[in-house]
Amino acid sequence: MIAFKSLFPLLGFAAAFLLTASYAQAHEEDRPLAILAMGDSTTAGTPGFLSPVEFSPHGSGDEKSQYVYWIHQKHPSWTVWNRGVRGQRTDQILWRMKRDIESHSADIVVLLGGVNDLYQGYPVDFVKKNLQAMYEAAVQKKMKALACTILPFDGSGPDVDKKIKQVNDWIHSYAKEHRLLFCDTHSLLEDPKKPGHLSGSPDRVHPDVAGYRKMGEAIAETIEKSIG
Repeated sequence: MIAFKSLFPLLGFAAAFLLTASYAQAHEEDRPLAILAMGDSTTAGTPGFLSPVEFSPHGSGDEKSQYVYWIHQKHPSWTVWNRGVRGQRTDQILWRMKRDIESHSADIVVLLGGVNDLYQGYPVDFVKKNLQAMYEAAVQKKMKALACTILPFDGSGPDVDKKIKQVNDWIHSYAKEHRLLFCDTHSLLEDPKKPGHLSGSPDRVHPDVAGYRKMGEAIAETIEKSIG
């Protein structure tokens, strides 16, 4: 039997270990991160918000109408740059990204794009090629790439819906194979009663504030898991 007095050093050690572990976890959770959000209108915050790229220097409109806002609400110590531009295709986002990853010292790059390409009739392979180039550019700069799936939108039609699914399936497979961070934003915002439609939208094309909040919180959670 262990003597009663001999328990005190053990208890003291256990308490110290728990305190150290708790401090380390809290420190890790509060560690500042720099996040670069690249994309089209669903990154910019359309229709409620114009991104800082669209309306310099700080953007304009309802700041809650952007997923970047909700990431920052969860983690005020994180710096999150909104570099979304409405209407842009993946080739245009890629062109801007090459400049932005040089001018922004980011830890993580969130990448969401492709819907405008498909809506304009560009082939699935065109989107894949540009997204892959973005993922590779981030990795080459020692930044973590976080791949998001293309969001649904009302009125897309069966042909575009099919192409969106093809690209999204590829995004998921590529992220898994190359160990990228991944967030299925499409499934998150799709109306379960109406496949291919947003669960909430003020214009039938873009998420409402509640949708942007879901996106921001889900992306933040994906990042949290990667640094935990």
